[in-house]
Amino acid sequence: MLFQFSKAQNKSGVPPVLAEKDLTAYLFVYFTGNAVEEEAVRYAISADGYHYYHLNNNQPVIESKIISETGGVRDPHILRGADGKTFYMVLTDMTSSKGWSSNRGMVLLKSTDLVNWQSSKINFQKTFSGNENLKRVWAPQTIYDAKAGKYMIYFSLMHEGSPDKIYYAYANKDFTALESAPKLLFVPKSGNACIDGDIIEKDGVYHLFYKTETNTPGIKVATTTDLTSGNWTENDNYLQKTKEGVEGSSVFKLNNSDEYILMYDVYTKGKYQFTKTKDLENFTVIDNDISMDFHPRHGTILPITRTELKRLIAKWGKPAAYPQINNNPVLEGYHADPEVLYAEKTGKYYIYPTTDGFDGWGGYYFKAFSSDNLVDWKAEGTILDLKKDVPWAGRNAWAPCIVEKKIKGKYQYFYYYTGAQKVGVAVSDNPTGPFKDSGKPIVAGRPEGIKDGQEIDPDVFTDPKTGKSYLYWGNMYMAVAELNPDMVSLKPGTTKIIEVNNSYREGTYVIYRNGLYYFFWSEDDTRSPNYKVRYAISKSPVGPLEMPKDNIVIQGNKAEGIYATGHNSVIKVPKKDEWYIVYHRFSYPTGINMGDAAGFHREVCIDKLEFNADGTIKQVVPTHAGIKAVK
Repeated sequence: MLFQFSKAQNKSGVPPVLAEKDLTAYLFVYFTGNAVEEEAVRYAISADGYHYYHLNNNQPVIESKIISETGGVRDPHILRGADGKTFYMVLTDMTSSKGWSSNRGMVLLKSTDLVNWQSSKINFQKTFSGNENLKRVWAPQTIYDAKAGKYMIYFSLMHEGSPDKIYYAYANKDFTALESAPKLLFVPKSGNACIDGDIIEKDGVYHLFYKTETNTPGIKVATTTDLTSGNWTENDNYLQKTKEGVEGSSVFKLNNSDEYILMYDVYTKGKYQFTKTKDLENFTVIDNDISMDFHPRHGTILPITRTELKRLIAKWGKPAAYPQINNNPVLEGYHADPEVLYAEKTGKYYIYPTTDGFDGWGGYYFKAFSSDNLVDWKAEGTILDLKKDVPWAGRNAWAPCIVEKKIKGKYQYFYYYTGAQKVGVAVSDNPTGPFKDSGKPIVAGRPEGIKDGQEIDPDVFTDPKTGKSYLYWGNMYMAVAELNPDMVSLKPGTTKIIEVNNSYREGTYVIYRNGLYYFFWSEDDTRSPNYKVRYAISKSPVGPLEMPKDNIVIQGNKAEGIYATGHNSVIKVPKKDEWYIVYHRFSYPTGINMGDAAGFHREVCIDKLEFNADGTIKQVVPTHAGIKAVK
């Protein structure tokens, strides 16, 4: 694999570097023709892999003259790195006006944002001896060779008196040069020329699609289980579904699907043909399903995340016909049990979730995310690692909560969390840490009279009427205790059990509005598609609770494929009676098919929370669209 994907729990039982469910769009990288101004990198985007819209007015996004030796570049190939977040692009360094055997090198590019690229040029004749009769270097591409732990660049070379053959070399660590002279990767048994190699791995088998230059040129495929072994099994069938001349084949996997698209440049007609397959052997033409507002030549398509898409749009604008971009989930990756905070100190919003995606809820560290508008979130890194920072716990890092307190004129942050099924507290001067654990759990055992459940899911609430702070916790029971002024210990004799009906499972969350205290909790099991949030109202932060007749706050929306909407927090926009609910759901679209693993492959969403005139809560309909940026 190019990088670790996850549809359900992966073999290692830890979160993937990039969850496939987060790939929600596509970037098409291409050039447009044989005039020198057309020999440059251009971008287009697609929401579905079928309909493509150019960016930047179909003008270059990278200046060819700056990055190349010849003044032009062709055949752009883009790859996402094994870390999930670094991108590699390789290009033919060539202007065709100087002749088809005029180029001697290629361009290497590296980026972490798809917008800004570092570039290096490689001239094979100048770099490697024995290439005095080299005529051309064509169509480089990159693949991560997991066996070697390196990025392999492969390309065709033609030396005088010899046909084009596909060679390879490993890139150096910085992706600025090749480690050694090229070695032969593949030549068809016919001995005829082959160019435009494109390798994709599926189920442990590498498929090399290439153009063979026989009497009837076309696209063929060869397979191997070891990239550099030289042991290739050739398929004699031509794969193109046209009688026209073709080149530059490229294969990509459709997002959240078991289908692949093989496309190739029908260069004599100035268009692409798209075909679809599940097995990389049998292909069906889907040209009637494809649309583009440009005419690309030999390029590649990269599945991208919503964050990456937004970055491209921020730089080059959103095409008018591009469909609406959803804002849920608000965090990419697997996260659950979200706690939301508005920090007076920084004027920003923060989300503190459970790090999900670990097999059997086995996470051991906590992360934080910040935002100016509740829509665009920045990862702030790990703020507490139980294995390193909390000797009494070390495991099962779940369901945190946080409060900002001004003590003696200084802001402090008290972060309560579950560790090893106990409740701990850590302290910091900043909302993003570093947090220092108090050294012992604040809740270590069941309250008196409780015989079932777990000491998990803390919630902290400061009563605006009295200034007193309370800690809530519990699974199968709702406990509350007043916090001492030090915020790291409970006031003796204040622990009590708040009576709730049998819908209560876990995840207490308390807010105050217009003289009333609202208690939220989750019903059912987080592995259940029916996991949902209910609420009650009280005139006190310690109960008793009054149940409204219709007290569901949010539940799944089967028509939209949204399930298990639970374990919420709530945020009020400062100085406004404007409220939002932050919650988790099964990861979309893959979660509902995961079985129990859906319960630890969850994602965080935000939707608007509204109140009726009588103070009751309107049931929230969960959405994919999410909310608009909050000002």
